[in-house]
Amino acid sequence: MSEQHRSHLDLPPGDHSVSHGAIIKRARSASILFVVLLLVGAGITVATRIMHSQALASTTDQNAHIYVRTIHADGLGKAESVTLPSTLMGIVEAPIYARSSGYVLRWKKDIGSKVSKDEVLAEIDTPEVDAQLAQATAARAQQASSMELAKTSAERWEELRKKDAVTQQELNERRSAYAQAQANLAAADAEVLRLKKMESFKKVKAPFSGVIIRRDVEVGDLVDAGNGGAGRALFTLANVHPIRLYVYVPQNFAQRVQIGDPVTVALTDHPDQPLQASIKHIAGAIDGATRTLQVEINLPNHEGKLLAGSYAQVTLSAKGGSDRLVVPSNVLLFRPEGTRIAVVDGSGKVTLHTVRLGHDLGNSLEILSGISAQDNLIVNPPDSLADNDMVVVAKPDATEKAHS
Repeated sequence: MSEQHRSHLDLPPGDHSVSHGAIIKRARSASILFVVLLLVGAGITVATRIMHSQALASTTDQNAHIYVRTIHADGLGKAESVTLPSTLMGIVEAPIYARSSGYVLRWKKDIGSKVSKDEVLAEIDTPEVDAQLAQATAARAQQASSMELAKTSAERWEELRKKDAVTQQELNERRSAYAQAQANLAAADAEVLRLKKMESFKKVKAPFSGVIIRRDVEVGDLVDAGNGGAGRALFTLANVHPIRLYVYVPQNFAQRVQIGDPVTVALTDHPDQPLQASIKHIAGAIDGATRTLQVEINLPNHEGKLLAGSYAQVTLSAKGGSDRLVVPSNVLLFRPEGTRIAVVDGSGKVTLHTVRLGHDLGNSLEILSGISAQDNLIVNPPDSLADNDMVVVAKPDATEKAHS
């Protein structure tokens, strides 16, 4: 070995036996260190595989069980509710038609005007009625003159009959002519009275106190009497003290509402300020076309803040039958055999119960038969769940306990 090589290995110069022993010693130490590292690596690998094997076994064991949550059905002994749409209306609303045909001379009240009973809303010019009244008055005068002549003739024939100057037949004819003249005069009087009434309808008056909510007439418009044919309403008048609502309750809920039951009315313009009221009237019969029951509700409106025509949502509360239960819709299983609910007993065994549904309450449904209030009902049951399956009931967490 050259001196340069020995210097590189940090060996004392000239000592060949010492340098060879140091090399062997260092090689042995490196071999031992390498073996130790191999053993440590093998140990880590074995430990990791054992841990993975245990985790896989644990996961397989967990997957072998079906974990479920359960609830109990709620009874309907307490009040339940249903929300239905409605529209605010005046306690009395009526379209106002003309009773005489003619031209609108002037109108005196516009929309929003508050009017009292018998206050004039508009005036109509009726030249045809005026002419008919004049004609009827003249005809009445003719009938009155004819009746006076018939009366005088009948009285004269009465005197002549006493002297046996005329026959009884002639007297009877004079009496009949007088009676007919009296009837004609009465008919003429009735026609004059009718036309005078038509004359009084020149002034369109309010039939009750309220507010004008619609005006469909202008000066010069030709209007026809009545609401048939071409007749159209001149005004729409409403009494909005109080306000009235009509709600149409579905047939399957109709038997549960009664007069005096409380209701809550929510308006779209004030959803955070619901109004409390009660049922005033019930129709007492189901509408054959819609299969609904008409219910009337009254709301006080002394300040006039409630506007007729506004949309509202009415929530009715009613007591259900004690033998009926309510469950959330996520406990149902729809099978070819019918609607079923999975019930689990204390040992974890599943039984599928066929149930009979009542009416739909939105997020929940009424159950008429098939389960009891004590049954443990599986929430969100798997589609593959079958009779006699074994499940594990998961304990509810703190949030679920607080919610329940």
